[in-house]
Amino acid sequence: PKSSPEPSVRFPLSPFPSQHADVRIFSRLAWAGAALWCGSNPFFSCAQRSKPQCRGLAPNGFQNSIMAPVWKCLSTTHSLRDQHYSHWEFPDWVPSTRKWTFLSESECAQYLPEEVKSPLFSIQREGIEEDSVLYRINRFNSLQPHEERLDVSFFVGGPVWAMEWCPCPEGSGATQYVALYCNKGMDDKNSLAELHVGPALLQLWGLGTLQPETGLAYAIATDHGCIWDMKFCPSGAWELPTPCRKPPQMNRLGLLAAACSDGRVLLYSLPHPEALLAHKRAQVQCVATLQVGSIQAGNSSECGQCFSLSWMPSKPHHHLAAGFYDGTVAIWNLPTKSLLQRVRQPDGSLKLYPFKCFLAHDHAVRSIEWCKVNSNFLVTAGNDRKIKFWDLRRLYEPINSIKRFLTTEITWPLPYSGVTVAQDNCYASYGLCGIHYIDAGYLGFKAYFVAPRKGTVWSISSSDWLNAVAAGDITGELLAAVLPDLAVNPLNIKRPSERRFPIYKADLVPCSPAGRQAEESKAGPAVRARTYSEMAKEHYLCFQDTDLRSFRNFFSRAPMRRMHEQEVKAELSLDRMQLESIHKVRFSPNLDSHGWLVSGGQAGIVRVHCLLGLISPVGRKLLQERRAQFSAMYGGQPESPSASPAEHALLQKQ
Repeated sequence: PKSSPEPSVRFPLSPFPSQHADVRIFSRLAWAGAALWCGSNPFFSCAQRSKPQCRGLAPNGFQNSIMAPVWKCLSTTHSLRDQHYSHWEFPDWVPSTRKWTFLSESECAQYLPEEVKSPLFSIQREGIEEDSVLYRINRFNSLQPHEERLDVSFFVGGPVWAMEWCPCPEGSGATQYVALYCNKGMDDKNSLAELHVGPALLQLWGLGTLQPETGLAYAIATDHGCIWDMKFCPSGAWELPTPCRKPPQMNRLGLLAAACSDGRVLLYSLPHPEALLAHKRAQVQCVATLQVGSIQAGNSSECGQCFSLSWMPSKPHHHLAAGFYDGTVAIWNLPTKSLLQRVRQPDGSLKLYPFKCFLAHDHAVRSIEWCKVNSNFLVTAGNDRKIKFWDLRRLYEPINSIKRFLTTEITWPLPYSGVTVAQDNCYASYGLCGIHYIDAGYLGFKAYFVAPRKGTVWSISSSDWLNAVAAGDITGELLAAVLPDLAVNPLNIKRPSERRFPIYKADLVPCSPAGRQAEESKAGPAVRARTYSEMAKEHYLCFQDTDLRSFRNFFSRAPMRRMHEQEVKAELSLDRMQLESIHKVRFSPNLDSHGWLVSGGQAGIVRVHCLLGLISPVGRKLLQERRAQFSAMYGGQPESPSASPAEHALLQKQ
């Protein structure tokens, strides 16, 4: 309070609250919130300055007031990654050919997804007259990227439930990879209350330098059941594919942690695909198995299935957190030498036990996220409908606990003190179902409504480079929203509907003309097919893509009108298979592909889009500078010097 004899918060902050009576009112919430926002947020110093003039239109057609936070986030993200990212970590975990067993066709058959061909689908791109060609592609195959829009589509064989981009250094110009997991069968149902094992396939897709090189790089066969989440080590795990290491070692592409339905977390050291070029599927020994309990405990986890992971975002990235079915959060110290936490297995791999466990929720932990600027803070969301912010130094109670609705996924945008939240609509109040930004509690801002949604939002992802979030829902719509400057009260933001836009909408369309006419006239019976074979037999998916190269006159264009109409009048049919549903959405964390977004869902069709209109001249200039620095440091680019269409899209001037 201004009337206090001393300021309520001082900088630099002490880890302990002051004994002054006026300061003690804030308790741990004030100190934790101030530490993670004001102490680390570069916008804090900017907030005191006069606001720049943000009138007029940016080159992409958006208002300058909308794009100003995007331009700020580029320099903020670049600066903080220079501070918190590392060049090389975990030097002992280098992939070796001795730990890889290549499977024959007959051996790998039990791991492969059941569907060998995708459902029928068409792609209608805004502004392009097409004949609505119906595609059906084979398993592990892809369509050629569109020459103008650059979107990529490929079929993985089953419903996608976990997906993540592989990080690479800024300016490396390296091949981009996406790791993903899909269920074996289209109609598979798994009980979340029980542990279960079984064959599964972890796929690694190479997107080239986002040019016509898309294909399955290799796949890893596992016997640990479903993979519900996966996270790459944020930095320090990638190395140049050349020069090659001396055999049997292979150059490392990344370190990947996978949350499995048998209650374990598997840690893989992935090699560059060049070393495994002659083999497409392999069974590999993980470098470490992470398990809750102790050395004296049995093999089965008492905490149930593992649903969510978060890797400590600040170097040296030694800690990994996981959320489990019974509400437990466990944190491992990966390079520990403690004999109580590290056990060498007979096969040479490691079994690690956590150094810290606490009961975060009364039910399953659906999502967990580390604060990117201060590793002392963590946020969790559980099936008890609560979102809790934690100070890892004081775990006896959360900093803040918010009970609102059933959260499906959360993400913590880099510059801000709160989280963006996707939700299931089963507990949401009328008119409040959708995507929200929720402050950690220190600033006292009310929840900011980012975008309304009619159905359950399965996945949400934020881009630190673009100050944007993207979300996919059960209705088959993938949308993105540019966030305002959330360092000030977002309730003062005018016309928030102008900040969101659709990327594509997937609709289920009857194959027969009679069926289409009946659906248009609403005269025919409602679709009630509950199995994939019934649905795919008489229907196809129609993807309606937005032209994302520019946002000029955007609010009068057909995709925006359709999105606003469905936000008001859309009907959701829950008595059939939601073949169009989008389960996972991920923005690329890499500067070289920071405008790219990957999404996948129930149909097993994964799509990659470039949000070219959000890539600003500031981002292009930063990319050129980082590529020059990388080339000077390593004596050349690891990839071909010829520029791909995607690179032209990122580097060319508007």
